[in-house]
Amino acid sequence: MHDDATANATVAAGDIARLAGVGRAAVSNWRRRFQDFPEPVGGTSSNPLFSLAEVETWLREQGKLDELPEDERAWQLIRNSADDLELAWLVSRVAATLVRNRLLLGAWDPPPEPLVEAAAGLAARHGTADAVEFLFKRYVETHSRRVSTVPAPVAALMARLLGPCVTVLDPICGPGTLLMEALFERGKVRGQERDPAMALFAAARIAAKGPETQVREGDALLNDAWPDIHVDGAMCVPPFNERGWGYEQLTNDPRWQYGLPPRGESELAWVQHCLARVSPGGRVVVLMPPAAANRRSGRRIRAQLLRTGTLQAVIGLPAGSAPQSALPPHIWVLRRPDDTAGVPATVLMADGPIEAFADGIEAVGHPVPIIDLLDDDVDLTPSRHLPKVAAVRMDDLDRTRDTLGRFTAGLTGLLPGVGPETRDLAMTTLAELARAGTVQIEQTPMRMETESGPVPLLTAKDVTLGRGPTGQGEDGRDVVTARPGDIVIPVVTRLVTARVMTEEVALGPHLILIRVDSAVLDPRFVAGFLRVSAERAATTGSGAYRVDVRRARLPRLPVDEQRRYGEVFRQVEIFESAVRQVAETGGSLVEQILQGLINGQLRPSG
Repeated sequence: MHDDATANATVAAGDIARLAGVGRAAVSNWRRRFQDFPEPVGGTSSNPLFSLAEVETWLREQGKLDELPEDERAWQLIRNSADDLELAWLVSRVAATLVRNRLLLGAWDPPPEPLVEAAAGLAARHGTADAVEFLFKRYVETHSRRVSTVPAPVAALMARLLGPCVTVLDPICGPGTLLMEALFERGKVRGQERDPAMALFAAARIAAKGPETQVREGDALLNDAWPDIHVDGAMCVPPFNERGWGYEQLTNDPRWQYGLPPRGESELAWVQHCLARVSPGGRVVVLMPPAAANRRSGRRIRAQLLRTGTLQAVIGLPAGSAPQSALPPHIWVLRRPDDTAGVPATVLMADGPIEAFADGIEAVGHPVPIIDLLDDDVDLTPSRHLPKVAAVRMDDLDRTRDTLGRFTAGLTGLLPGVGPETRDLAMTTLAELARAGTVQIEQTPMRMETESGPVPLLTAKDVTLGRGPTGQGEDGRDVVTARPGDIVIPVVTRLVTARVMTEEVALGPHLILIRVDSAVLDPRFVAGFLRVSAERAATTGSGAYRVDVRRARLPRLPVDEQRRYGEVFRQVEIFESAVRQVAETGGSLVEQILQGLINGQLRPSG
């Protein structure tokens, strides 16, 4: 029986996956395989919504759900009490009711009593802090494209770079991700946020952790809630490339100590705002778009930041580290000048993955003389100022040599046992097997979005490299899902690869899925023969093959004998992977020796 709280509730594919304890790809697969799976009752073709009551009934009938969890029942009650445009404001108010006595924020209307009771139940089961985080995470999962959250590793790095501080300010704090990270070592945090719902979310999340906090609504550039504050440190992720930041209204603002930010350089306005709100000697950490390092319109401000010794470091991060952009962002580390320290002669430049800075940037950064940066461009892009060749050390060289020795020592032992064969094998084609019903062949769409979305997608490159899914797409009926035992082949490739899947996964574009009747055909046997026969049946152009698997040939053999072939093919794959490791390690060793000899870091022995 369904209670009134969930009778009219709707759920997305991600919710269904969570209820059943499976991945989103499994839900897509159910929609394709089962005719009785509930039809969408709303949403869009790429993000359909289903009746929770119908889904719950179907899951029970399939034996995939015993009881709807109380947490999920509470969330669906809250989620379905407002439309999409009002949901953020409703959920943030529900979260705030759990910490009302600790909030230092303006007045807001309490949510309906049934929602308060549902939130109280969450808090009773998990504790207040976890209940607030549960509501926030569920909202982000539901509306991931409407919430700009800083990746956790980036937030942690920015907090470490800030250093010891008692008070911290984030003038555009969003849902409070940076301030939450700052709580680990700081006593007081202050925040401001334009979006009232996100401001309330930030206040609730931080207050649930217990420390003194104040988050205020409003635009910190146009209506600063903290005009007289002087904190120990500030950090923020400003909106990238925002033109309507208040250029006309703020032309003569006293915060522009380093120059009036150009109309198209809103990020430099936020940098100077943070500097104006920290005490002399206070540190500022800002996530910046890469263009801010070299745009001509901002070169005068960059030059002034260098001349005064305010800019201390620029760190290049990997692509995808900024919530607003897929381009590799930078972190600027700044210090408001004071009278006790002189102007430094260098700026630290660093570039690399986030984990490279776990022990600080001093060990991996490269000091660049400020005088070298003060040219016509004032380009602060780290990669342009870092040494082009990394130092070669003997311990690294020896370590690579030892690794190569381990790989080569057992290489021949990985070869499978094979013997001579003189019989003629009766052959068939995959097309004939498909007509007989022992093989299903399906090609994924030629065009799919693989850069964003909640569903992990296996791409053609992933198949070729033998790695897990790196693409991201939307859920929908056009998504083809591979199951364990299925064979996946790229349609266009320079090296025909047939990969037997070991787990369920959604497939990206330009892939062929082959599903065999395991009582008649062994998947590894089929995949092994397809690697060669599909290449022979493929058309080629510019060195790339367009695979036509239907013309591929394989022998007619009893399934037991197929399995013996399949085991040999599996051993060949292991050997092939080991050979690839030897080649990569050997190539790295060659590169290290050549670089060391050319750069004077190594010399011939003897």
